[in-house]
Amino acid sequence: MARRVAAELRDGYYVNLGIGMPTLVANFVPPGMDVVLQSENGMLGIGPFPYEGDEDPDLINAGKQTVTEIPGSAFFDSAQSFAMIRGGHVDVSVLGAMEVSARGDLANWMIPGKMVKGMGGAMDLVAGSRRVIVMMEHTTKDGAPKILEACTLPLTGVACVHMIVSDLAVIDVTADGLVLREVAPGTTALEVVKATGAPLRVSGDVPQMQIS
Repeated sequence: MARRVAAELRDGYYVNLGIGMPTLVANFVPPGMDVVLQSENGMLGIGPFPYEGDEDPDLINAGKQTVTEIPGSAFFDSAQSFAMIRGGHVDVSVLGAMEVSARGDLANWMIPGKMVKGMGGAMDLVAGSRRVIVMMEHTTKDGAPKILEACTLPLTGVACVHMIVSDLAVIDVTADGLVLREVAPGTTALEVVKATGAPLRVSGDVPQMQIS
């Protein structure tokens, strides 16, 4: 999934990687591509995860994971970081999700009845970023769909998701609904349709996700 999301990045993009799986995208930015990764805790210019033994506890991302710096890395307070996000300077945000609706609503910050440490920066990211890509497991551990006609959990943002990259497929969120663009290796379009809890448009032979 991280490799496929990285294929959506372009030279000159400023990109925010959300907590969890999206942070893995940093390791798959194509060689030679000039992409600047931003973390809402106050870092611009994030490199790959460090090798064991090379960690610097003072260099962390928003998920408290140790990261590396690259030439030109900059550090600042969270107020300046959110000014960048709210000012529309982030080209792409890659976020995890608990649920995504057919119209691109996102639920990823809390489950009712569960303790929540805080909403984090996701609400600002979906409102301020030019493009939002969700990177998620297609179903829950129990096999229930996470892509639904309407979200059942509290929303992070309304009609904010542009693309979903799951372990089963690549799906575009369009004005006319969800469109299946690619399927994961070893997966069929029919299997994706059955695992999706919302109408999914399928046209012709759906190509396989390119992750090599």
